[in-house]
Amino acid sequence: MLFEKIVYGPIKSRRLGLSLGVNLLPHNSKLCSFDCIYCECGFNKKIDTPVSFPTVSEVDIAIENALIVLKKENTFPDVITFAGNGEPTLHPDFNKIIDNTISLRNKYAPKAKIAVLTNGVHVSKMSVFNALEKVDCNILKLDAGIDATARLIDRPASYTYSVEKQIELYKKFDGNFILQTMFLTGEFNGKKIDNTSENEIKAWLEVVQKLKPCSVMLYTIDRITPAKNICKVSFQKLKEIAESVNRLGIDTIVAE
Repeated sequence: MLFEKIVYGPIKSRRLGLSLGVNLLPHNSKLCSFDCIYCECGFNKKIDTPVSFPTVSEVDIAIENALIVLKKENTFPDVITFAGNGEPTLHPDFNKIIDNTISLRNKYAPKAKIAVLTNGVHVSKMSVFNALEKVDCNILKLDAGIDATARLIDRPASYTYSVEKQIELYKKFDGNFILQTMFLTGEFNGKKIDNTSENEIKAWLEVVQKLKPCSVMLYTIDRITPAKNICKVSFQKLKEIAESVNRLGIDTIVAE
């Protein structure tokens, strides 16, 4: 599923409430530095033409128009969420767009939070880090505490990706972020996947303890996935994992 417009919704998010979505990526193809086996946008496809991002002006106009309409309808989103057709921080003007969105939010929907769903790889760029520091909810992904599992689930484009590198990047936020993890089981490319096993959870909890995020967001598959042999985990299992996080003194958000 791809989003054909810059702004979509608002939609009821399992984790964030009433969410006005923003897509900073091409409307006709997914663009991401991960190629997750569970991504609702499908697997990455080879792009033979130059990538065309919406301009800062186009994004500003789309967000402002949507907020004006919602205000007239007396509908106020809980959150303005940057997600869309891949990795939002790939937009070359991401920092500027965040600044402008904060101004628009303050004008039209001052109670709304601004959230960014990101795989966290591009936190290494100072402009991306600075932008994420400004938003209310910078939601950073880590789907496993073991490298092999993270690579199997997320299929990062970078050959140098590692959990340890992500830990060092995330430490820059000094706990001021939400850690997001997708839990699933199944098989992909002949390899078994289960990031809910005892060893996997132990390694993941060690990472959580190192990072001490303000909260941890746990969720599982809710839509059609490009990989066919993967399965959602039960809500009860998510709650059990969440309780382990709570025992570390960290809040959790569990998506039903």
